[in-house]
Amino acid sequence: MAQTPPRAETSLSRAETSPPRAETSRPTTDAATSARLAKQRRVGTKPELALRRELHRRGKRFFVDRAPLPGLRRRADLVFPRWKVAVYVDGCFWHSCPQHATHPKNNAEWWAAKLAGNVARDRDTDTRLAAAGWTVVRVWEHEAADSAADLVMRALTRGL
Repeated sequence: MAQTPPRAETSLSRAETSPPRAETSRPTTDAATSARLAKQRRVGTKPELALRRELHRRGKRFFVDRAPLPGLRRRADLVFPRWKVAVYVDGCFWHSCPQHATHPKNNAEWWAAKLAGNVARDRDTDTRLAAAGWTVVRVWEHEAADSAADLVMRALTRGL
């Protein structure tokens, strides 16, 4: 009977792949708020779909909602593995857009820590991907799909 060779330790633990989380526990919310937040899409938002359509129209093919690096639990909205380009369409609220960010009044301290943690995770992801030779393109949800596609196309042509 053939034995399988021992697996190489390639995956990283969550503690190794994530920036430190806020120490505050999740606040209690009313049922209406909880239901509203549960409806938030993580994948396939309108800005993502618009960018995907525009890039597809320009003849580009890509992977959707894929982790660019094995073992890193962070998924890019679009991934071009051949060119090592990862595209993130960041929501203005969740990623603290400098132009359109809003700050909830209820549980303000918890939300401030949560949103700051999201931004810190974004920067950490950018650093890790850059260290692995990837180009990261981040566009805001409020950006027009054609201008966002222009940014992606520039990143792709740089990688040729």
